[in-house]
Amino acid sequence: MRVLVTGHRGYIGSVLTCVLRHARFDVVGLDCDYYRDCSFGRIDESVPSFEGDVRDIDFSDLSSFDAVVHLAAIPEPCGDDAGARRAAEQNRDMAIELAEKARLASVSRFLLASSTSVYGRGGGFVFDEDDHPGPVDVSGKLQMEAEHAVLSMASRFGRTSAETGGFEPVIMRIGEVYGVSPRLSLDPVVNDMVGAAVATGRVVLNRGGGGWRSLIHIEDLSRAIACLLKASAGNAGGQVFNLTCPDEHYQLVDIADQVTDLMPLVTRSVLWDDADLRSCRTNGSKLTRVFDAFQYRWKLPLGIQQLRSAFGSSGIAPGEFRSDRYRRAQRMAALMDQGTVDRSFRFAAGAAFEDVSVADPNAALE
Repeated sequence: MRVLVTGHRGYIGSVLTCVLRHARFDVVGLDCDYYRDCSFGRIDESVPSFEGDVRDIDFSDLSSFDAVVHLAAIPEPCGDDAGARRAAEQNRDMAIELAEKARLASVSRFLLASSTSVYGRGGGFVFDEDDHPGPVDVSGKLQMEAEHAVLSMASRFGRTSAETGGFEPVIMRIGEVYGVSPRLSLDPVVNDMVGAAVATGRVVLNRGGGGWRSLIHIEDLSRAIACLLKASAGNAGGQVFNLTCPDEHYQLVDIADQVTDLMPLVTRSVLWDDADLRSCRTNGSKLTRVFDAFQYRWKLPLGIQQLRSAFGSSGIAPGEFRSDRYRRAQRMAALMDQGTVDRSFRFAAGAAFEDVSVADPNAALE
């Protein structure tokens, strides 16, 4: 199966491409590489790729692919409410337009990365895919609009493969991802806490420590995506899957406690000064029910140990931990302040890569 992965050089994408290639998928990437100088490890540069913006690809460029995994997203810049809304709107439009191009190009499987945050604030309630989402912020509401639009491309023409012309959208509501990646992000709460423990010797929760998160390790997520790519149309097409590890639901304060339990010299403190709008728990067992051969392998204690070992070997310093190097929203704000990226989140003239040629992206396939 020939698969296009958008955002293949990102936090998830740089792990996913390795997993898919190991599983014998023919993988091609597409990434404008906002974070090209933010690597934590070695990126696999042998992955053939389109060098450019997802928004610029033409439907004809997708004609050789059997599937598209859409991970690419513009981070919402810190301290800029208008910019955050523009980024969320761009992400919605980008997902819908790419799905439509994929359908026109007769791509059979389209996997859209969404988030469990669309369920809103759930407290102690555990959401499954049949529960009605209730996003509490603009980003979540626009994400829901993208989900509905992409799924309608199947329902508009019927649910069967013959009736849809073979187009099978799948929505992946991804939980809180954690774990080591060549393009590390410290935005996920587990990564942030372990990074803080290694760099500063303490974990500080400056939002409500009672908020809930449903977790999934980045390697389990990548294997889950591979599973959905291999699935028959009847088992995946036109469906929504919560991608979170069953029973891996934690309040933030409990995650902090696990970090300090495994790192005894680290202290932790909790500031109960802010409501957590993203507090929810989700049921991720549908994937294992539908595909009984799939099993989640990672639990939080093992993931913390993996991160501690990687961070300890790298020698993350406090300044680096607090910088924008591994924080996507901060990095986008910095790129915009520098004039490297404009208000439409495109590289400004002369700031993009000199070797990028979106005019002939099929060159990556030769």
